[in-house]
Amino acid sequence: MTRSPKPKTKKARLIQMLSRKAGADVATISEKLDWQMHTTRAALTGLRKAGYEVLGAKPDEGKPKRYRILAMPAQTGATSTAEKTDAR
Repeated sequence: MTRSPKPKTKKARLIQMLSRKAGADVATISEKLDWQMHTTRAALTGLRKAGYEVLGAKPDEGKPKRYRILAMPAQTGATSTAEKTDAR
C-alpha cells in the first residue's frame, strides 16, 4: 500500500502559482484555491507583510492584473529590533 504525498497547504499552492513566470490573476487564484476574491487579495497582502516581494502588473488593455513573486523573504537568524531592546 503506497501513500500519496501530503497535500500542500493553500499558502504553498499560492506561492507556487505566483512564482511562475506568468504569475496569476486574482480570479484564477480564487478559483484554484476555492477562495473569494477579497480573501485572495488579503492573502497577497499577507505575503507582502511576510517579506515576499509581490508585483502586480496589468499586461494588456482588457486583461486582468497579474501578480508574481519577484523575491522571497530573507531567511536569516537575526532577531527583530523589539527582541533586541530591553524595555525595563
